[in-house]
Amino acid sequence: MIGSYVAVGDSFTEGVGDPGPHGAFVGWADRFAVLLADRRPEGDFEYTNLAVRGKLLDQVVEHQLPRAVELAPDLVSFCAGGNDILRPGTDPDEVAERFEAAVSRLTAACGTVMVTTGFDTRSVPVLRHLRGKIATYNGHVRAVADRYGCPVLDLWSLKTIQDRRAWDGDRLHLSPEGHTRVALRAGQVLGLEVPADPDQPWPPLPARGTLEIRRDDVHWAREYLVPWIGRRLRGESSGDHVIAKGTLSADDIKTLIASVA
Repeated sequence: MIGSYVAVGDSFTEGVGDPGPHGAFVGWADRFAVLLADRRPEGDFEYTNLAVRGKLLDQVVEHQLPRAVELAPDLVSFCAGGNDILRPGTDPDEVAERFEAAVSRLTAACGTVMVTTGFDTRSVPVLRHLRGKIATYNGHVRAVADRYGCPVLDLWSLKTIQDRRAWDGDRLHLSPEGHTRVALRAGQVLGLEVPADPDQPWPPLPARGTLEIRRDDVHWAREYLVPWIGRRLRGESSGDHVIAKGTLSADDIKTLIASVA
């Protein structure tokens, strides 16, 4: 019976790819918070989402961890380091050391700390070459979880989110259905009864021709890849001017979800 939950992380936990009204995002953490709140008496659940898109591990630790420690919730979800791993030249072993230091701080102050692995990028063209690096980091995350007794939200093993319908048009963030499946898996990780199976197969897709695939790739490169590279070259982040969602009530989240259902 978790009475308070704080979500810490980057764009994945902020919910990018799962749009709500007025430019807001919903995302797996918000959807997961509803699953938790529904198991509490009405009004007896506290949820705060501190995640901000584009943040590196050290930025998450500097700006989000102190607030999470201060709130000392029953549950923290901690997903960070992915943006570091995507950057050229980063060492997953070194990133993992800083990740472990953050987990140590959280477990000393909070109840349960749920950590998250990275996705299997075998089907993501621009990230496929990083698959080994991500797998190495995932191995460290699981080892840290073992040492500190943390449940693991293992995204690598959630095969249904390897379907392209689980991803937003930018191919870097989950779609609403992808976020929903992750929320359901998070519930399973904590032993909750969930309303649907995140491993449920997708309906079959019609075959796509080479021309259609190439046209989609060109559109993706123009709309998403080129701006992403440009931000990296300018030293900018998509989250430079973004403010975290902060504290949300279960009714707030349900209203957001209902607006896009």
